[in-house]
Amino acid sequence: MSTMAPVETEKSITLPPPHFVLVPLMGQGHTTPMADLACLIAGRGVRVSLVTTPVNAARLRGLADRARGAMLPLEIVELPFPQADDGLPRGSNDNSDNVLQLFLSLYRLAGPLEAYVRSLPWRPSCIISDSCNPWTVGVARSVGIPRLTFTGPSCFYSLCDFNVAKHGLLHNGVVVPGMPVRVELSKDTWAAAFLTCMPAWGKFVEEVREGIRMADGAMVNTFLGLEEQFVACYEAALGKPVWALGPFFLNSRDEEARAVDQSAVIAWLDMMDQSTVVYVCFGSLAQMLPKQLYEVGHGLEDSGKPFLWVVKESEMVLPEAQEWLQALEARTAGQGLIVRGWAPQIAILSHRAVGGFMTHCGWNSLLESVAHGVPVITWPHFGDQFLNEWLVVDVLGVGVPVMPFGNDKAMVRGHIARAVSELMGGGAVAEERRRKCKEYKERAHGAIAKGGSSHENLTLLLHSFMWSGSKEE
Repeated sequence: MSTMAPVETEKSITLPPPHFVLVPLMGQGHTTPMADLACLIAGRGVRVSLVTTPVNAARLRGLADRARGAMLPLEIVELPFPQADDGLPRGSNDNSDNVLQLFLSLYRLAGPLEAYVRSLPWRPSCIISDSCNPWTVGVARSVGIPRLTFTGPSCFYSLCDFNVAKHGLLHNGVVVPGMPVRVELSKDTWAAAFLTCMPAWGKFVEEVREGIRMADGAMVNTFLGLEEQFVACYEAALGKPVWALGPFFLNSRDEEARAVDQSAVIAWLDMMDQSTVVYVCFGSLAQMLPKQLYEVGHGLEDSGKPFLWVVKESEMVLPEAQEWLQALEARTAGQGLIVRGWAPQIAILSHRAVGGFMTHCGWNSLLESVAHGVPVITWPHFGDQFLNEWLVVDVLGVGVPVMPFGNDKAMVRGHIARAVSELMGGGAVAEERRRKCKEYKERAHGAIAKGGSSHENLTLLLHSFMWSGSKEE
């Protein structure tokens, strides 16, 4: 699929072919949706450059191969980065300071990114930057092109954060102001949700907020059938366009998931009855301590429900943890399957046997679950995850919390067993939760179909910015 050729006008202004430069944050949870967005835009015949670093480019090799196979105008652009390990640092899973240092180190990419843009024969139509890359503000201003921000969390969270900061309540709030629904958090949850419990993050987070305010518009990985009232309120609050374009992954990775080889995971699911298995996975960053690991395992065992549990390699470093998992496997043979390392999440969520998902409430995972009609058990760990939990439990009605809202005590196995039984059990409340989730699934697929809200929003976005990179002859 070829891109459009340059167009000459009567004023000798050359209109270049549309070209969007995407700058993701170098972390799996941020790069994945941006890569999906790149495929989405390129699928419209528009040239896309996905900027990354050498280490992260290796992780995107599969995307590049698929783009070539589909003849999409998508290229992976490697920017030089003066650091040997420019991927996520080892140990960052349990050390938020290391994650912050990674984010701050990416400011060094400003020079290489500007050099890349200036080396092009035509200025790009615009830069689309992850909101956690506020350093792109200066690059876009320097080269004179528009900049859009991609906010990775739910639009609900983005609106909450904007309103809390606007009203000066970052350090002493309880109820989030300016919301179309009531949002009330405990003191500790408030501090964790808005990152005020980590003073070292203060300057960076404020730069992120300022970068969002200075952008020419925002795009969110959601759909109007899920968050319409929050998208409208966020757009009004920013005073700039907000495009809901998701779920991104339904345009690319859903087909990929259906093509996954029949691995041991899928073969095990094939033996289970429909909607009986609870899938348990806490994302790439949330790191469990051994005690938490044991409590989750005992809770799953005590629930008596079939489970598929993904445990990170980094959570099994201690020999006693490995021995404990082996003993749990022996006790729950026939009931559960423990996967060490990685598992094909979308393939799992789309399997007929999966009826629930216990998650850390990262927005990618929640969106993938809802878009497959799978209700969730929520156990947030960090930042936006706490407000994502409020959205799916209190607003959308498709989730069951492991811990009741306002309860900041340590989680124990009884909470896990109760939540699993509540989500996977029968009764009018459970059935209504499943009905709502199936309805959101239908809305998600309708949004990305031709004529759907996300499909039309992308058309509007592309037409708004595709000629903005023109230059005088």
